[in-house]
Amino acid sequence: MKKITVLASLVGALMFTANAGNTCNGNIAATTEAAAPAKASAYQVDVAKSDVKWHAKKVTGEHFGTIDLNSGQMDVQGSKVVGGTFTFDMGSIAVTDIKDPEYNQKLVGHLKSDDFFSADKNPTATFKITSVKPVAKAAAGQANATVTGDLTIKGITKPVTFPATITVKDGVASAKADVTIDRSKFDIRYGSKSFFDNLGDKAIYDEFVVTLDVTARRSTATAQR
Repeated sequence: MKKITVLASLVGALMFTANAGNTCNGNIAATTEAAAPAKASAYQVDVAKSDVKWHAKKVTGEHFGTIDLNSGQMDVQGSKVVGGTFTFDMGSIAVTDIKDPEYNQKLVGHLKSDDFFSADKNPTATFKITSVKPVAKAAAGQANATVTGDLTIKGITKPVTFPATITVKDGVASAKADVTIDRSKFDIRYGSKSFFDNLGDKAIYDEFVVTLDVTARRSTATAQR
């Protein structure tokens, strides 16, 4: 009788241990599943609702213009932009401050030439976001994120970082930013004091600013971070 009682106790203990293990494994699985990161949704850039402007300076003045976005995508997770890619049409470079048609087209042709962006050989430029860091306690209407990414111009890729104002609401993501670009890093040498001496008033400053105002809308495609 004692042996039967001991055996029954042993079997009961083994069953309890097995059930406890199953419960624990179930909890671990549930916890793992709950902790899995959500996928990012792909928001396609509305090129008709987006603007890209440029502003460059030289010793004797400055010029303004535009460039078209070919396509783009923002990757959105919840209410935050976490990634994205953008393609710019280098053949669309336009000058907006020169009203004389002949002089305007002369400058446009020069910017598209090998002295500057080599638009025939490199018809597009690209930007790929690698990180978006929120700015703590950003004031309303002010930059609320620091964006870092890889910019490719003339086949040369360099990292750039800039402040941006980003919003995501009702299936629409928008980003506004002034991006300062150092052209000398992309082997754009014409009139640059980084490459030539004694330019005097013929010098063109290396840094120029690209102003982005981009709108993207949620699509059915889903992108992963």
